[in-house]
Amino acid sequence: MQAKKRYLILFSTGACLILLFCLGGIKLPLSRRGPNRRDGRSFPGYHPRARWRPSMGYLQPFSSWEQQRGDDLSEHISPRQKRDANSGLYAGKRCRMESCFDFSLCERNGFKVYVYPQQKGEKLSESYQNILSSIEGSRFYTSDPGQACLFVLSLDTLDRDQLSPQYVHNLRAKIQSLPLWNGGRNHIIFNLYSGTWPDYTEDLGFDIGLAMLAKASISTENFRPKFDVSIPLFSKDHPRTGGERGYLKRNTIPPYRKYMLVFKGKRYLTGIGSDTRNALYHVHNSEDVVLLTTCKHGKDWQKHKDARCDKDNTEYDKYDYREMLYNSTFCLVPRGRRLGSFRFLEALQAACVPVMLSNGWELPFSEVIDWNTAAVIGDERLLLQIPSTVRSIHQDKILSLRQQTQFLWEAYFNSVEKIVLTTLELIQDRVLQHTSRSSLMWNSLPGGLFTLPQYSTHLRDFPFYYAKLGIKPNPKFTAIIHVVTPLVSQSQPVMKLLVAVAKSQYCAQVTVLWNCDKPLPAKHRWPATSVPVIVIEGERKVISSRFLPYNTIPTDAVLSLDEDTVLSTTEVDFAFTVWQSFPDRIVGYPARSHFWDGNKEQWGYTSKWTNDYSMVLTGAAIYHKYYHYLYTTYLPASLKNMVDQMSNCEDILMNFLVSSVSKLPPIKVTQKKQYKETMMGQSSRASRWADPDHFAQRQTCMNKFANWFGTMPLVHSQMRLDPVLFKDQVSILRKKYREIERL
Repeated sequence: MQAKKRYLILFSTGACLILLFCLGGIKLPLSRRGPNRRDGRSFPGYHPRARWRPSMGYLQPFSSWEQQRGDDLSEHISPRQKRDANSGLYAGKRCRMESCFDFSLCERNGFKVYVYPQQKGEKLSESYQNILSSIEGSRFYTSDPGQACLFVLSLDTLDRDQLSPQYVHNLRAKIQSLPLWNGGRNHIIFNLYSGTWPDYTEDLGFDIGLAMLAKASISTENFRPKFDVSIPLFSKDHPRTGGERGYLKRNTIPPYRKYMLVFKGKRYLTGIGSDTRNALYHVHNSEDVVLLTTCKHGKDWQKHKDARCDKDNTEYDKYDYREMLYNSTFCLVPRGRRLGSFRFLEALQAACVPVMLSNGWELPFSEVIDWNTAAVIGDERLLLQIPSTVRSIHQDKILSLRQQTQFLWEAYFNSVEKIVLTTLELIQDRVLQHTSRSSLMWNSLPGGLFTLPQYSTHLRDFPFYYAKLGIKPNPKFTAIIHVVTPLVSQSQPVMKLLVAVAKSQYCAQVTVLWNCDKPLPAKHRWPATSVPVIVIEGERKVISSRFLPYNTIPTDAVLSLDEDTVLSTTEVDFAFTVWQSFPDRIVGYPARSHFWDGNKEQWGYTSKWTNDYSMVLTGAAIYHKYYHYLYTTYLPASLKNMVDQMSNCEDILMNFLVSSVSKLPPIKVTQKKQYKETMMGQSSRASRWADPDHFAQRQTCMNKFANWFGTMPLVHSQMRLDPVLFKDQVSILRKKYREIERL
């Protein structure tokens, strides 16, 4: 009986299977040797374990084979891939430097940037003109496209909002017609605004191809890591060069201000970007958390006004934005219509720690800048937790965050030029990876723009990182004596100077830079010393050659000397001892100052003995040899040529450079009061110091240099460093630098 039941069950099961097969409910796998084996591999989405024969049953599909294929593909393609296939913006979505950048263009001439010549009839916005001018004024620029590694369009791509008057029409065709476009390879496109109302997408309206994108308000979803560059959103009034200093003038302990958290801006009643700003009133308390919004913007705002608009507008008008900004510890930076906001740079400058509420925003220069050290990264979904979060931050951390905002603002963001140069330096680091900057170089003083990795990739070779590394500079110096007059007597000042310097216990070598028109003296004409004396003939006999980065300088410190300088060995020793504590500054003897001449509305130069100074002349000064490299490679040829033509102002230019880098004044050390009169009495330079044209030229230099730097980098100081026990009423035998008082 049980056997009959088993047979009955098997028969029923077999009948059901046959019925299902006939109706097309079961598909048999293809034979491995069948002729259609390769069909499954003829399109993406093929899976080797799913070889099924097309159904030939009674239930025919409603779609064609192509539709079936598309549907099958859609099962294995993500929404992002679907979007990429349909949008020109993402045609190069998978681009990385290794796949979409031609490194061979950079091998021959290094990292050079070419700007297309402006086409007739094409107008440029002021902001884009500033970008192009910054590139053309940089050391990366080349006018020869054959030498270029990177190409920049002369077509304005900054504003791609179709409702904007700055929008450039037919950009797609104009770009495609460029002979060097090459699908966008090795090109960079700058953009501040993309998309338009109501969704404000990141579509630029043309296919960027394989070009890199330097874009503001770019999302992490669309950002191509290590290929694109996220830049800050800046206004048309942002200065091209120079830029203002940060607002923080002094540190206050504890570092709290009148307000804990502030915001003042538009509230969008409809459309993208409205949710976060519409919810700010939930955490506003009118005391230390002041978050103000207004509906009163746009032509038809009254049509969309809600019940809160009138109250919000009234509250909004009670507060001054600048007063709030400069008197708050934290500044809220919520997204607007786009991810980026002008509030970001405004908060950085004001030393108001930004609290970011813009989910998905790739922060500016995030590839190299550690924003966790300068900002609080919030989440739009956790708005109600923001006040308690910022209140919980320790005051030491607040002080650190605030100081970092000032460093980042001044290093990378306070001018269009710095934003552009940071973009180019970042790309150069990608191209020349073997000489790229470390994170410490980018995120600590003086910043990536002043630490050039072509000089060295080792932190110990720069004057800025000794304290961080816990090391000291080399305990010796190299003296460089600049000689411009013939050697006719053993009693000349230069001979006495050479002997006095060589006697210093810290002197490793004396280098004589021969910039005289007469032939080099015979070797036996120089005095015998205990340290090597190397004589170098100046390059082209120009005055800037004294600041060339000579390979013969073995030490970190350089003692720069004019041939008629009068210094004793004791004075040299003391100056070097002081420099070891301030290796990033100029330390020396002859001091000068600058001032603003209100009548002439220009900068002035003075050599009067006053209670402050802003320059220490390089006729008797010590500084780090890295500044020789910066002087040669960072400064433009136009300034150095001007200095060489006048044979004047090279010392002023070096002071401008060092103060621009360090943001600090030089340091004057004790000297004998006769120094000024002694120098003026020397025959070789008497005419120079007494000549009124000499000072007129220096006045001109001051203003030319300030114009190029975009600001006045010199910093006044009232500090002079003397030896301990200097002039004290104790025995002279107890004093280490006793000779200084006897001079």
